[in-house]
Amino acid sequence: MEIDMETTVSITNTDQLIAFELKASEVHSKAPLLRSLELSRRLQERGISLPNPNLAEILVSNLCFSQHTPCLWKLLDQAMASRLVAPLQILALLTQKVVPQRKGQPGAYRLYLELLRRYAVTLPPSGSTVPSLDMIVKSIDKALQLSRTYGVPKMDLGHTIVLFVFTVVKTLVDSVLEDCGFSYARTDMQQNLDIRGNASNTLLALEIVEKIITNKKAQVLLRLISINMPEEFNNLVERLQLVEAHISKITSPSTINVASNSLATIQKALTFAIHRLEKHPQLGVLFNTRPKNLSFANNFSYGNSTCWIPFDVFMENAMDGRHLHVVSAIEVLTELIKGLQVLNQATWQETFQALWLSGLRHVQRGRNQVEGPIPLLDARLSILLAIVPLSIVPLVNNDLIRRLGLVTSLQVLGQFSALLTPLPAFVTLANEAATKAAVFISNANPNIKAIGNILHLIVEACIARNLIDTSAYFWPGYVVPSAQLPKEPHLTRDTPWAAFMGGAPLTASLEKVLTITAAPSVAELEKLYIIALNGSEEERPMAARILCGSSLTRGWNFQEHAVDIMVKLLSPSLSLDSSEIEIENRYISHMRMLKSLLLGMASVDTVHILSLYGLIPEVAAALMPICEAFGSLPPPSNHKSCLPEETSVYSVFSYAFLLLLRLWKFYQPPQEHCLPTRGAQARRELTLDYLLLLRNGRVSLQDPNAKPVYFEFFPKLRAWYFHNQACISSTLSGLSNKNPVHQVANMILNMVWTGSGSSGPVNCFSNSSSSGSLNGVPSISGSGTTEESCQRPTLPAWEILEAIPFVLEAALTACAYGQLSSRDMTTGLRHIVDFLPASLAVIVTYFSAEITRGIWKPVHLNGIDWPSPAANLLSVDLEIKDILASAGVDVPCSYPRGSLPMLPLPIAVLVSLTITFKLDKNADHMHGIIGHALENCASSSSWPSMPIVGALWTQKMRRWHNFVVLSCTQSPFSRDKNAAAQLIKSCFTCFLGPLSLTEGSHFVGRRGSSSLFGHIQVERGPHFPVAPGFLYVHSCRNFHDIHYVSEVVFRLILNWARTLADECVKSNGMAGRVRSDFGTASLASALSRVRQSVSLGASLLIITGGPKLVQVLYEETFPTLLLLGEADSKGPMHGILSGYAVAYLLFYSGVFVWGVSEAPPAYTWVYSSKRDRVFGPHMDFVANIVDRNLQPNCQPGAWKAFVKCFVGLVVRFAPTWVPVLCLETLTKLARGLKRWNESELALALLERAGPGAMSAVVEALSWI
Repeated sequence: MEIDMETTVSITNTDQLIAFELKASEVHSKAPLLRSLELSRRLQERGISLPNPNLAEILVSNLCFSQHTPCLWKLLDQAMASRLVAPLQILALLTQKVVPQRKGQPGAYRLYLELLRRYAVTLPPSGSTVPSLDMIVKSIDKALQLSRTYGVPKMDLGHTIVLFVFTVVKTLVDSVLEDCGFSYARTDMQQNLDIRGNASNTLLALEIVEKIITNKKAQVLLRLISINMPEEFNNLVERLQLVEAHISKITSPSTINVASNSLATIQKALTFAIHRLEKHPQLGVLFNTRPKNLSFANNFSYGNSTCWIPFDVFMENAMDGRHLHVVSAIEVLTELIKGLQVLNQATWQETFQALWLSGLRHVQRGRNQVEGPIPLLDARLSILLAIVPLSIVPLVNNDLIRRLGLVTSLQVLGQFSALLTPLPAFVTLANEAATKAAVFISNANPNIKAIGNILHLIVEACIARNLIDTSAYFWPGYVVPSAQLPKEPHLTRDTPWAAFMGGAPLTASLEKVLTITAAPSVAELEKLYIIALNGSEEERPMAARILCGSSLTRGWNFQEHAVDIMVKLLSPSLSLDSSEIEIENRYISHMRMLKSLLLGMASVDTVHILSLYGLIPEVAAALMPICEAFGSLPPPSNHKSCLPEETSVYSVFSYAFLLLLRLWKFYQPPQEHCLPTRGAQARRELTLDYLLLLRNGRVSLQDPNAKPVYFEFFPKLRAWYFHNQACISSTLSGLSNKNPVHQVANMILNMVWTGSGSSGPVNCFSNSSSSGSLNGVPSISGSGTTEESCQRPTLPAWEILEAIPFVLEAALTACAYGQLSSRDMTTGLRHIVDFLPASLAVIVTYFSAEITRGIWKPVHLNGIDWPSPAANLLSVDLEIKDILASAGVDVPCSYPRGSLPMLPLPIAVLVSLTITFKLDKNADHMHGIIGHALENCASSSSWPSMPIVGALWTQKMRRWHNFVVLSCTQSPFSRDKNAAAQLIKSCFTCFLGPLSLTEGSHFVGRRGSSSLFGHIQVERGPHFPVAPGFLYVHSCRNFHDIHYVSEVVFRLILNWARTLADECVKSNGMAGRVRSDFGTASLASALSRVRQSVSLGASLLIITGGPKLVQVLYEETFPTLLLLGEADSKGPMHGILSGYAVAYLLFYSGVFVWGVSEAPPAYTWVYSSKRDRVFGPHMDFVANIVDRNLQPNCQPGAWKAFVKCFVGLVVRFAPTWVPVLCLETLTKLARGLKRWNESELALALLERAGPGAMSAVVEALSWI
């Protein structure tokens, strides 16, 4: 309390002293200039620092309005000019006192405006220290109430200056509006004015606003408001528009032009303030990424399609059924659309147009695709008719301009008739969609028919999502009536569903029709859901099968609802607090329904659709309690095998367990197949914990009260998981028949191999090492076989699975020592799989681990002991070589004539087992595991095994010949980095043309997406060609060293940039010199072609390694290949274009994975959240080099070109990235750019750094 009183006394004494000296200076001299000098001398002699906030308070208090004299106004002017007082503080105090009283004090108001004209943008000198700065800031804040008005908790000098200028401009605009008779924001201090008497002051205020806004420093401050407080800035723009509408009320005809010109100048200055970087003489070329002739009106040419190639790559990558996505393709595509629209500076019509055309090309490439366990044509149409419209929904909501762009893009699609031709299987659906429109516009005439194409399906999909309305039916040429179409006696799509909705009971015949016919709306699916849960014992499985039929795969207009209903049906309403018995009883009561549902979900198409919608975490979380419950129940005592038509505890558990492992483990090569020091870091292996975390995060966003689900909630699944990991990680040891697990293993061995041709049951865990084994090898003996020892174990599935690895080791060892024949080995394993199908997952996992150990000798595939591939091995090997050659990859034949094919024992056993399964839809749950397992095992072998596996499979499954051969073509890339490099180069060559001047003209016939992916996916035939892009998309996840891809792409883009530099030098006759006019047309053309290569390169990187590979690109590839590479002395143009190319590659890669704006939470958690930990350290690295003015060992000019281009791209296209950087990093970069004479770019960088960098921006204003 005493301290406060002392402070108060001190302040009071200072004020009295200043007032005394102010009076004394008046006695000394009446002239304002001399008086200000005298006052300055007296205050300095008294030890009072200048500028002094107390003096400012006293001067303004005397001026308003007790001593309102011209002499005092002049003294105030001289005091501001000589820095006796802070000009901004004086103006803030005057604004508070003069503006509300401008009616009664028009002279004071005019003098105040004149002071604003001189000092409104007067800033402290750069680097100077202002005494009493805190007091000045507090005085300005108090006078204008800045912190309260704008919600700034702590005011510093930067915030104060920015908000002061903005507040003054807004106050003047408000005063003009009120003088015009329009009260925008009236306060108690404002009064009714005499409009005619103050017209001159109003026009002067408008001129002052014009002068402030056209000031370059003030424009920087206004940009800070537009970036950090967009709502406030938009309010100012609205006020200016109102001024323009009401200014005529106070102006005469002779002055109306002056007012209009002032307003036009203000609008132009505001626009330039936001977009000034585009006018930069050099940087403008970098930011003008809009391709020339981007119009789609007549033709979608090569130049137009290349800038949108990420759409094509995304869609082809989404069709890879073996790779499952944890984030919805809808969210990923939405972010990609936003990114490409920004990068290409395209209109929304052009963006949507490119998206639709990419989708149409994607569908057309599906003609004549191979037969096999891969997503079919329905899945391609799912992307076009479901994923694409749903990705557009969040972009056009409440935005009329974007919605109009969407409508126009759909109308223009009719010009692309070749792409709109429906595939034969979908002609009827297209005609029905066209007929629906024809009936609508003909007043419900049921007899009219119309010819349809894919456009009609697209329009119906958009109408279903409320993107457009039925006015689309009236577009010119949309409905093409036809009398030639056969008249259907009934509507095949509606009749069975109408009967079902009318109350017809579910019968076998009705089920069959409903399964192959998509439902017309969501209402039918909801009724099926109710029946599946509450129907009769016979109806529930039928309803589940119908839900997994065409309504899911072809119900494109409501597919998102279909998948949600399926996942919801998989989890009957249960509380996490329910007891184990309650959970088991609930699941058992739905056992038949769950069995039908799980069997339907096991199909390749269904799993692929679930992956497209990002529901893998939710499905995995729903499968875990099913596995936990049914895996804990014993089978009936008479259980022998799981037949598709029967329902048992083992069958339901197996379907759920195999699907769970398929979602979790077999979606990509195992982690152990990657290089331990490099590739493993760039490839993320899914875990059950990770999937549950994803699921919990999404559920909490929808329902904050929802309880999370953790792995610990499923103790038996968790115990098996860790036990299985231990069996894979190391060889089995410590065998003892006293262990219950080993006793179960003996029971399985006795059950399977009793009565086999080799002998009787195998007892692999005998106490006596002399009587039952040979040198520690489990023996097979027929003696002592009893009925009891051969009984089938009636144990819960978890106990069986726990013992399977020990059974496999015993059987594999016995087979290796000749104690068990190969035929008996295969037959026994098949018996185990028939007994408990879930054991297949353990078998393939165990064999895959054994192959990586390399301890098993190879076996000869002679056709006696093991099946022989000799009949077609050479032809399959030749087909593989020819297909790779068609994609630009040259590899030698794997097996020369005369050599006897061999395979490691585990692979031979696994192949022999897998070819025993039939091509049956009921075996989809098996094929989903087998195919991936064989590829993983073959890729981990020490020599090429895939051709042999492919030859054996083509003998067994001739219908899948092309699919098997095509799958085999991916095997060379798993071990040969040179083959991967050839494939990547082939992709660039097909897309861009030759990468060197000696390889021919760049303007070859077929380039772009058609050359990269082909017009159709594959063609039937013994040696069908495959486009390199298609082969890359389906092979890239098998690459052994993911980092190598980053290096290859990086080098190819650098080579492409140098090739373009050579062309530019040659065409411009520059002879290594940079001409002054090169920075316009030539540089723009070269950069356009650089961006084409970067668009492809970044897209390939993203689908290969995702965020991890982008991190590798930033942290390893870039520093190694650019900064530590050899300098090139060919000329400065090489360095400039190389730097630009690298900047584009890093930036585009970041945009494709992190996005350019705020993304949905699920996308952010998986992708965007990784940006800070990569982008921040990268910019720290760059800033340290720039700040120290170092020159890395790279091409001349490459480093500066990279920095300026990369920073410019971030500032222009991804400003949301900047605020995450620390202020020190930004300051270092800004200082470096200032040294390079890039003050505009340096300021733009600081401006995007958020409110915390306002002071740094104000300090940098001296650079202007």
